Amino acid sequence: MNVLITGTSSGIGKGCAKYFLKNGHKVYGFDRKESTIEHPDYKHYCLDIRDKEMYPELPPMQIVINNAGVQNEDDIDINLKGTIAVTEHYAVQPEIRSVIMIGSASGHTGSEFPEYAASKGGVLSYTKNVAMRIAPYQACNSLDFGGVMTELNKPVMEDEKLWNAIMDLTPLKRWMSVEEAAEWIYFMAVQNRFCTGQNILIDGLEAGNSNFIWPE
Repeated sequence: MNVLITGTSSGIGKGCAKYFLKNGHKVYGFDRKESTIEHPDYKHYCLDIRDKEMYPELPPMQIVINNAGVQNEDDIDINLKGTIAVTEHYAVQPEIRSVIMIGSASGHTGSEFPEYAASKGGVLSYTKNVAMRIAPYQACNSLDFGGVMTELNKPVMEDEKLWNAIMDLTPLKRWMSVEEAAEWIYFMAVQNRFCTGQNILIDGLEAGNSNFIWPE
């Protein structure tokens, strides 16, 4: 299948792209940074998802994964408006099989930077909007991860005091790996056929203790 993934140069997006490639899919990646993936079935486009004029003409996508996001940097414009723009352009069409939004536990709890929490809360609501509109074709869900071991989270991962404080609030006593996140995305995008319009919280029960911990 043709798969469009945003934010593929690092973190969850890169891990997700590699997982889909490993399973025989053709992947198109959007990112502001240069490609970090070398594979014959991967095509990279260096662009800002806010700029619709930069969107390339692509073959019809069967899967669209909205992963691109920032933290404390034009969060509403990128995380929410950019996600809407990509989805409306590439996903709302008859050949789509699945749309995955990468939400956040903070969209459920509000425990984050204000604009980040608001942007992800918007993504959760937009997921339901898209699900209703593409239901004749297939499914749309958000996967709302808590802590994931990515470059974006290094400020707390590399601070022993902050990391211990986070683990005190996390019943499973660990964060999700990028590989686990990719497995969840693949399952919901490829194998799921009936679940739609859902905001699925996957956070090791961290949201049960919604204190936001970050460097001063």
